[in-house]
Amino acid sequence: MARRLTVAERLASAEKDLLLVDIAAQSSWDQFLVEQAVLTFGQHHADFSCNDLRDVLPEMGHGLLGAAINSLRAGGVIEHTGAMVPSTSPATHGHRLAVWRLSTRGRAIAAERTARAQGSAAA
Repeated sequence: MARRLTVAERLASAEKDLLLVDIAAQSSWDQFLVEQAVLTFGQHHADFSCNDLRDVLPEMGHGLLGAAINSLRAGGVIEHTGAMVPSTSPATHGHRLAVWRLSTRGRAIAAERTARAQGSAAA
């Protein structure tokens, strides 16, 4: 069985072109897209909470947001700032949400992705 890539490895290798068959075989494809959205949002904002991310994700992504955050945290891509904010989602009745930022590792992955994208755009 092939070794499963870590979150950091998946995000760093976003350059790859997946065929439709590969996409269909991904059981966590939607979560992967949400993870990429969180990484991109983190590139453009000093810190963020799930409140911020829900505003930019389609409805289907909302249910995967917690799993994506946990995966990115476990992978060392994001880190907790120590701050908390109340949830703006009516369903959560204002429970507290962590405020996150890209870690050093996350910023390195984001910079590498940006450089790769700029390089392929120039070609």
